[in-house]
Amino acid sequence: MCEPWPSPYHQPVSTEQLRVTEIFHSVQGESSRAGQPCVFIRLRGCPLRCRYCDTEYAFREGHTRSVDEVVEEVRSIGCAVVEVTGGEPLMQPAVHPLMTRLCDAGLTVLLETAGAHDISPCDERVIRILDLKTPGSGECEGNRWENLEHLRSHDEIKFVITDRADYDWMKDILSQHKLVDRVACVLASPVFTQAPGRDISGCEGLPPSDLAQWILEDRLDVRLQLQLHKFIWDPQARGV
Repeated sequence: MCEPWPSPYHQPVSTEQLRVTEIFHSVQGESSRAGQPCVFIRLRGCPLRCRYCDTEYAFREGHTRSVDEVVEEVRSIGCAVVEVTGGEPLMQPAVHPLMTRLCDAGLTVLLETAGAHDISPCDERVIRILDLKTPGSGECEGNRWENLEHLRSHDEIKFVITDRADYDWMKDILSQHKLVDRVACVLASPVFTQAPGRDISGCEGLPPSDLAQWILEDRLDVRLQLQLHKFIWDPQARGV
């Protein structure tokens, strides 16, 4: 785990205000809803430093906005699906009233979380996409394993796979916790090749064909997913 954040990066404790990095309307690039139009609310801050992270800017960029302002902007876009992401959105207490307000507005609300924070307070209507950190991420010790007991049948689990060792680790976790039977979908993503010059040390990309072959050989009941937005737009583009 990384060291505690220096004071400029601490998150607000208010349940009425959020530190928001960006809000944008795009095509869902991941999850079982890949390809579906979606509004993304990216919140600032994350306690983890995954080797393959592609949103380092969310560690430090963001402006304070009220829950009311965020809900109003999302509703004005006119899209039925919204995802709250980060960084790590569960760092901010106001994320819970935000998600409840969005659910009350009749929207389908997705939450993508690294799973280092308690997911149990989330509104029952929220679809939680739990990103279990593999050893190759460098942040496996950050997994909050108690979260697995709070998973519901409409939630999803995501693994980002860096190499064969990560894949075998994923298989063991799926078997130990019977995760395929407990959630709507298990997603396996190969690490996308990163550009040089990033804040994180970086990680070699995994050819999707390798991961596909391993899944097929093992008859594994998971969904191979690619980051669709990185094939539609430049992989370094923001707001897509």
